[in-house]
Amino acid sequence: MPYSENFLNRIREILIEKQVEFSEKKMFSGVCIMVDDKMCCGTHIDKKTGEDLMLCRIGDDAYEMALESSNCIPMEFTGKAMKGYVYVTGNGFRTQKDLTYWIQLCLDFNPFAKKSKK
Repeated sequence: MPYSENFLNRIREILIEKQVEFSEKKMFSGVCIMVDDKMCCGTHIDKKTGEDLMLCRIGDDAYEMALESSNCIPMEFTGKAMKGYVYVTGNGFRTQKDLTYWIQLCLDFNPFAKKSKK
């Protein structure tokens, strides 16, 4: 399994509690949570370390602030950081309160996010 089912269930529980309609799509070696047909957040496992990471689409405004956290790293696939997207390390979402914080940051940006072209 390329992602943690337990971690994915924690994300699902928070979204259900917040009454957010979402779908899931397997991508990025994990599961991406889609809200309003737009990438919102997701699970990922670092292939080098095996550590659970949380993919967060938070937008440009929150990006720099998020990177000030020691539990947050830029999202990179091709060696170049994707601005507006970050990975949160396991220490950053250990508690339900911390996980809820990151999910809410993603949900706050979601209305401003552009949909991918199909």
